[in-house]
Amino acid sequence: MYRLQNEGYDAYLVGGCVRDLLLGREPKDFDVVTNADPEQVREVFRNCRLIGRRFRLAHVCFGREIIEVATFRGAGEEKNDQQMLNKEGRLLRDNVYGTIEEDVWRRDFTVNALYYNIKDFSVVDFVGGMADHKTGTLKLIGDSDVRFREDPVRMLRAVRFAVKLGFKLDSACEQAIHNDVRLLASIPCARLYDEMIKLFLSGYALQTFEMLRHYGLFDVLFPATEHSLAVEENGFPRLLLIKALENSDNRIAEGKTITAYFLLAAFLWEPVRIRAKEKIAQGQVEFVAYQDAASEIIARQIKSTALPRHISMAMREVWNMQPKFNARVGSRPSRLIRHPRFRAGYDFLLLRAETGGADPELAQWWTKYQHASENEQRKMTQPPRNPNNKSARKRSYHRKPKDSSAPSES
Repeated sequence: MYRLQNEGYDAYLVGGCVRDLLLGREPKDFDVVTNADPEQVREVFRNCRLIGRRFRLAHVCFGREIIEVATFRGAGEEKNDQQMLNKEGRLLRDNVYGTIEEDVWRRDFTVNALYYNIKDFSVVDFVGGMADHKTGTLKLIGDSDVRFREDPVRMLRAVRFAVKLGFKLDSACEQAIHNDVRLLASIPCARLYDEMIKLFLSGYALQTFEMLRHYGLFDVLFPATEHSLAVEENGFPRLLLIKALENSDNRIAEGKTITAYFLLAAFLWEPVRIRAKEKIAQGQVEFVAYQDAASEIIARQIKSTALPRHISMAMREVWNMQPKFNARVGSRPSRLIRHPRFRAGYDFLLLRAETGGADPELAQWWTKYQHASENEQRKMTQPPRNPNNKSARKRSYHRKPKDSSAPSES
């Protein structure tokens, strides 16, 4: 920021970093806004690269750290080739540059439109963001319906910020979400995948899930899962997903890592299980039924949120392992325990057992098996002895010897 100012440009901190600092939180990253256009920023910093087509941005790299530098956006009242909207009013391209007074009206929420000025160490507020910050209110700048039509992903951002900050949504914002929820279907599925990862891998997954369902947004992201959650089994709702979200939040709180594919496998397990059950009833072998069901559900899901191939493959491996846990005799357990994703599959089995989806005795057996010695593992996987067969073998040992004096058949 000082370097930009030394070159004669204005520079401010803006957005989430200012909001979080005012809350006493450590910002995840810092965003800088300036009146220099991206090409001018690149002239100032050799360690700069320009990205984006929809919004042209400069990334200034300091080792592994990246500072995102944006140019003040203009009002864009005059139509030109730098600004493009589709027929629904969604912004497809927006590279109209302007002043700080114009830029503030292009930002989404009032609490994200606070500018920190290093010239006099003040916070510049044009839209009442400080007042909303104090009352814990998340409010859109301008008309909520228009802002959501410009970018429907703002509905997901509203939920994410509300949960993360502990803020309440403004009533106009809430009403607009109910009105415009279906606009999310027009967003590219790859972008929805990125937003979904931010929603559920930030340590507030369970609260986020509940709020998304409240506003009807979860149905857009996971339609098959929402359909399965609407059906109760034996009077009880599906608990596996709730437990998976709780575990994910607890691991993040403890500073442990989580994997996206495991949580996504939990999201889509119920649709896979239901479809596999239908196939088994039609006469398919259990293992094949789960494989085919997984292919069908993933094919449907990628129409809503794109799943990278390495993620979908890992999910399949976790699902396909579940029926294999039923085989506890012979060499199958020793082969399964050597599978690269055994630990994830085993954790998923524990999750199912804890929520009534698998036999707890089965989970206990696998817990004991993987910690047992080789000799104990061999004993555990021996087939049970049949008393009838044993007695039959005994009788055959005590059979009378054949009479040598008897004439032969030949």
